[in-house]
Amino acid sequence: MDISPGLIILALTIVAIIIHLIIRRRDLDRERTLEIILLWTLVLGVGAGGLISAMGHVFMADKIAETIGWPTGSPFQYEVGMANLALGIVGLLCYRFRDNFWLATILANAVFLAGDGVGHVRDILVNANYAPFNAGIPLYWDFLFPLAQILLWLLLRKARIVAQADRKAVL
Repeated sequence: MDISPGLIILALTIVAIIIHLIIRRRDLDRERTLEIILLWTLVLGVGAGGLISAMGHVFMADKIAETIGWPTGSPFQYEVGMANLALGIVGLLCYRFRDNFWLATILANAVFLAGDGVGHVRDILVNANYAPFNAGIPLYWDFLFPLAQILLWLLLRKARIVAQADRKAVL
């Protein structure tokens, strides 16, 4: 059985978050903690995940198609790879750019993954395709990962509003 690249990225993301939180432990508050968690889900989850997915769809298209339960030889694999590459680059840029850039990245990734997930569900219902990368962990990832990022972004936004109000109250 192949290990899902999503699980590997998830594990690396958790490790990066823990290391970053340990390094910054002296100046952590709710806002900074949420920012660190969201940062690494963007950089690794969207960025590195997008690059790995792009490489798979472009350079190992037939193998990826087989794990999804789709026909091999489709030129659409290349197009999916380019979409993944674009998201991967934008995800990596989240390390440098923040605020609304993060929101745009989260929304673009959410639309892509939700659409991907709907396609997998449709394939299950129409073609009874229960291949590991069609009906397995990647299917859940398509829906849960964007929801988690949206929730983190909303919590971070709220934490920033509260922190700003607290700073004003001190003045």
